[in-house]
Amino acid sequence: MEKRPAVTITYCSQCNWLLRAAWMAQELLNSFSTDLASVTLVPGTGGIYEIKVDDELIWERKRDGGFPDAAPLKQRVRDICFPDRDLGHVDKKKIPETGTDSAE
Repeated sequence: MEKRPAVTITYCSQCNWLLRAAWMAQELLNSFSTDLASVTLVPGTGGIYEIKVDDELIWERKRDGGFPDAAPLKQRVRDICFPDRDLGHVDKKKIPETGTDSAE
C-alpha cells in the first residue's frame, strides 16, 4: 500500500489563528478526504503559520506574504501529492488580459 501524505498546520495560538487553521484543515479534508493520512493542527507561538506536507514546507506566512486562500493551498497540495488530479472549479484560471475564464 502506498504511503498517504500527512499535512501539518502549525498556527500561532497567541494570535488566535486556530479558526483559520481549522478552516484550512476542513478545506483540505473536504477536497482530499481519505487520500490524506491526516491533517494535524499544531499550536505554536510567535506569529507562526506554516503548512507542511510530510516534511515539505508548502506555505509559510512570512515567506509567502500572508495567509493562503483555500484554492491556491489545495493546488499546492495537489501538485505535490496528486499531480494528475483535477480540482474542478478550483483549477479554472483567469486570463490576465481579459479577466475571463480560460474555459470560455
